[in-house]
Amino acid sequence: MEELIIKGKAAKAAAAKLALTSADAKNTALCDAARALIENTEYILTENAKDIEAAKQNGMNEGLIDRLSLNPERIKAMADGIMQITQLPDPISEVVSSFTRPNNLEINEVRVPLGVVGIIYEARPNVTADAAALCLKSGNACILRCGKEAHRSSMAITSVIRKAIKTAGLPEDAVSLVENTSRESAVALMKLNGYLDVIIPRGGAGLIRTVVENATVPAIETGTGNCHIYVDKTADLEMAKNIVINAKTSRPSVCNAEEKLLVHKEIAEKFLPDILSALSEKGVEIVGDKTACAIYPKATPATSEDWGTEYLALKIGVKVVDSTDAAIEHINKYGSLHSEAIITESPENANKFLQAIDAAAVYVNASTRFTDGFEFGFGAEIGISTQKLHARGPMGLKALTTTKYTIRGNGQIR
Repeated sequence: MEELIIKGKAAKAAAAKLALTSADAKNTALCDAARALIENTEYILTENAKDIEAAKQNGMNEGLIDRLSLNPERIKAMADGIMQITQLPDPISEVVSSFTRPNNLEINEVRVPLGVVGIIYEARPNVTADAAALCLKSGNACILRCGKEAHRSSMAITSVIRKAIKTAGLPEDAVSLVENTSRESAVALMKLNGYLDVIIPRGGAGLIRTVVENATVPAIETGTGNCHIYVDKTADLEMAKNIVINAKTSRPSVCNAEEKLLVHKEIAEKFLPDILSALSEKGVEIVGDKTACAIYPKATPATSEDWGTEYLALKIGVKVVDSTDAAIEHINKYGSLHSEAIITESPENANKFLQAIDAAAVYVNASTRFTDGFEFGFGAEIGISTQKLHARGPMGLKALTTTKYTIRGNGQIR
């Protein structure tokens, strides 16, 4: 598509300039962008209101509308995230390793930008600011492509950021948004070889699968979150209750929310009535295996599909397990490699869980809701990688870099 070729060429030129831009210049531009977001709150909210109205008319569910919705606090949070990024060390030119060979060749492995990063995302306008700031600080240009549901909001945010970085003396084409919201534009972006160095999807399972299956540029698979909390027989049950309620109900529409609760059989009859009643009072729909339903008759039987489903809603699947090993086996079978947690007072079971669970983030006695770039101190995140190559977990600045070797000699030949 002509729009993508134009934006690709402009982004590539901008990336070449950014790779040589000082940390101070990038930080100044980011500070200006953060201030501009706050100053343009009314404009951004006006455009966001149009997106929300259209989403409601199209029958979007409440969980996705929550993701789409902005308010002054969320815009301030975007600006705060950008400011936090300015306080982080610039990864570019960091010497990862340095050594001298017997022939006196001096070899350094140094961190460099990826180049041009494409990001495809859905109804999350805050991703626009997060992605733009992380890419800029790490010396990358970015081409953003949001879902049509968030297009007005994302256009407003992109416009504000582009003006701010241009005023600061950096190329405005370091950040661009695809204006065509058709499926064809998304597929074309996935195949923008020669311009994009990597593409990162951020959204639901369908979007991620589409990118992984169709992209001809390198792709980083990010996170659907079928996240589990396993309550061990040694758990502090009051702690477990607080963590489960937080992980399930604090924001059920996000990928680090708890979707499944596993409970050891020795404490199930004591713990399940209390925790499931508390969840039910908060509007959570409960499905369970036979044992869980027998202990808590208000639960409805879970289907085989439930165990692998990311609900993104006030719904939870509950299973009673015989042991920590059984919990680990179930999680590794049905989990999505995102975030998993154990509540336990047993160091042995904690260590076994940490070592055996295959996921990007594994917790002991803490909520899965902490799998987040801001909470990890990254300022924001470009996404949460659930694959194992290049990057894993919340992707901050270093995840948007690669390395190259620089070699200095004094006439050596081979």
